[in-house]
Amino acid sequence: MECLNKRLQVAGFLDNSLVNGEGLRSVLFVSGCRHKCPGCHNAAMQDFSYGDTVSLKEILGRIESNVPLIKGVTFSGGDPFEHAETLSELADSIKAMGLNIWCYSGYTYEEIVRSNDESKINLLNKIDVLVDGRFDSAQKEGAPKYAGSRNQRIIKLS
Repeated sequence: MECLNKRLQVAGFLDNSLVNGEGLRSVLFVSGCRHKCPGCHNAAMQDFSYGDTVSLKEILGRIESNVPLIKGVTFSGGDPFEHAETLSELADSIKAMGLNIWCYSGYTYEEIVRSNDESKINLLNKIDVLVDGRFDSAQKEGAPKYAGSRNQRIIKLS
């Protein structure tokens, strides 16, 4: 696939995690976030040049090496919606492997939909679960499982 030659700025990758969504999953952390939430636990990843530039083919190979152990992939960051077009193409290959996709974003579901940004809406349509909203350190206590603060929602999209 030609699209798999595209490159993405990657802040990190976990082969398997139990804390970034339901079930054992791989986690892709992308670089770049405009939200600048005070107290962000991934503050270094807000920089769009942080990390390494990696081809989608390399990322997909790493994910494939974790199948059948993993049940899905989580996009985190940074903010994945800053790379919506590229992640949407990666999502197609992930879904073709029968894996589900969780995504963490500082954007709310409503902000994404109202943006009228075709690439963001396209990515949203490929996500199974969206954890949305900016991190609020004042609302850390009592946050739902898989969320960083109480104001964030876990939205099942499919």
